[in-house]
Amino acid sequence: MIDEILRDAEQRMKKSIELLRQELAGIRAGRAAPSLLEHLEVNYYGTPTPLNQLATISAPEARLLVVQVWDRNAVSAVEKAIRQSELGLNPSVDGQTLRIQLPPLTEERRRQLVKLVHEEVEETKVAIRNIRRDALADIKELLKNKEISEDDERRAEQRLQDLTNRYIAEADKLGKQKEHDILEI
Repeated sequence: MIDEILRDAEQRMKKSIELLRQELAGIRAGRAAPSLLEHLEVNYYGTPTPLNQLATISAPEARLLVVQVWDRNAVSAVEKAIRQSELGLNPSVDGQTLRIQLPPLTEERRRQLVKLVHEEVEETKVAIRNIRRDALADIKELLKNKEISEDDERRAEQRLQDLTNRYIAEADKLGKQKEHDILEI
């Protein structure tokens, strides 16, 4: 039973870390990265569709993204989605290809992005702590129902705390890496 609770907690913590990775990938660092646009929703024939299902996204240069749209009819929808995104990008259309020149980040914008990274990391850490709290409640419930001994409870709590510490450290590490990428000129 304890192993089940810990396994479930670990899976949920892994999902939190994976979500953090995705969120951080969407935050623009100093250079162009296809992940910046991959999950951008495009209104394709009335259906919100991720951009990576409609086009190939590449970064041939440090400050240039190229979006090669597969369906000629979707070019204007893709352009509109990019313009309306919170990324502040302005694509130029060349047939079925969109070229997006990324302006260099100002110091102020870098600070804003670092703050955003810190917020994302903190949200993930809170989520991990909430998962720990839920698992602890489940363990306490087992103790209350006399399904486990107090020693088992303490060992389970320690294992859970070790798990929590490991995933919080991983969230911090991901945040530091992204912060370094943003501040790197």
